[in-house]
Amino acid sequence: MTLFPQDILDALAANGRVNAAHIDRDGNTVDHPPVVKIFNPYGGATWLLSESDPDEPDRLFGLCDLGMGEPELGYVLRSELEEIHIQIGAHALPLERDLHFTAKHPLSWYAEQARIERRIVE
Repeated sequence: MTLFPQDILDALAANGRVNAAHIDRDGNTVDHPPVVKIFNPYGGATWLLSESDPDEPDRLFGLCDLGMGEPELGYVLRSELEEIHIQIGAHALPLERDLHFTAKHPLSWYAEQARIERRIVE
């Protein structure tokens, strides 16, 4: 499975362009819903990603939860997510994209719930 198919990359880029063009005088941007959920099926790491940097498309913004009880908003490199493989016995398995994830809220809602629950919840 492709972690970031072209339609996902296009949606992340579109959100990034909107925010690059619409930062208000206080530095606020549009609170987009997450476009994609990436997760480690063998552990607690999850990423809800809402946009890519127009100047550096490999740089993605979203809610990052490494499964240690401290989810936070921030940046992650797409190339690093694509390179991660979890060693399970003799197999090195990649991260997965949640094919059934559809955001129902803006990213800030997920961030607030994650702060309360100490993990990403839907």
